[in-house]
Parts: sequence; structure tokens; C-alpha cells
Amino acid sequence: MKNLKKLLIVSTVALSLFGFNTQSKAATNHVVQSGETYWILANKFGVSANSIKSANDATSNMLIPGQSLTIPNSTISAADKDLMARLVSAEAKGEPYAGKVAVATVILNRLDNKDFPDTIKDVIYQKDNGYYAFTPVQNGAINESADAESKKAVTEAIASRGYGQGSLYFYNPKTSTSDWIFSRQVTIKIGNHTFAK
Repeated sequence: MKNLKKLLIVSTVALSLFGFNTQSKAATNHVVQSGETYWILANKFGVSANSIKSANDATSNMLIPGQSLTIPNSTISAADKDLMARLVSAEAKGEPYAGKVAVATVILNRLDNKDFPDTIKDVIYQKDNGYYAFTPVQNGAINESADAESKKAVTEAIASRGYGQGSLYFYNPKTSTSDWIFSRQVTIKIGNHTFAK
């Protein structure tokens, strides 16, 4: 009888956990309020505007108040967002806000590109020929807390994912010593950084 009770308790706990995990992965339903746009909703829910449009088979940017939308869950964990924000904070300290968004966008573009690793952590900690892709990983600055502006920049980069000019690299032309990076096609210049693909 004791074994039956234990089995019943374990089964109930397992089912509860399974049910909780399933619920936490379910998409969110949202009723559009006056003035909301895909961009506003993307920033609010931490997903890309394109993913919201795709989840709702939207063919235009128009939203109607009272319209019901499915908001997909973010594919980027809170831990990955924090890691991105710490890298942005370290790499773009003193740079304009747009430059911080652009640095976060480089991480996401690499994640979406077949030539780079498949996780944010692996993109950020990538080593090539014995060198880290990002200096703050090498010098430990990645371990410092991110500032609020860098966190906001990551959220904005996620919201605009799929838009932009496809930058995969950035560098400071005044301090870079790599001839290879200068051979890359420049996409935009923001502050002290040049972005390229």
C-alpha cells in the first residue's frame, strides 16, 4: 500500500511538472489596444515583430483595436538576453544607443547565419584560431553587469530581428589591426564602430 501511495504521489508530481512546462511554453493571446503596433508589441513581449506577424499570418502592418493576436514565445531565454546585454555593455560602452542595438543585432545575425554557431552562448564565446570573436570574452569584461541601456538595446534588436542590413561584424577602424576585417563590405558606421558583412 505504501508503494502504491508513493507511486501515486510521484506520478502526480510528474504530471504537474509536465503540465506546468507545457503551459509555460504556450503562446500568449493578446487583444490589440488603440495605438499598438507590431513594433510596440514586439518590444513588450520580447519577440520579433516578424514572428508576431508570422504567427498570425499577417500580410500587412495594420492592426485593428480589438483584434486578437497570438504572441509566440521568445526563442531567446532570459539568461541569453542577459549575456547579450553584458556583451553589448562591454563592447559598446560610450557608443550611441543605435550602436548598442547594432552590436546586439550582430549577435542575432550570426545566430541566424549558417557560418556561425547555433546558440547565443556559442556565438558570444566562439573561438577561431585560438582567438575569441569578442574582446570582452578574452579580457573578462563580459562578466560585468549590463547597464539598463544595453538591456533595452537587446530588446530592441530582438524586436527588429530580420530587418536591417545583415551586419555580421563590427570594429573600430582606429584600433583594428586586422587586414581581413577591412576587406568586408561595410553596412553602416555608428559612433566609433564600423559594421560589416
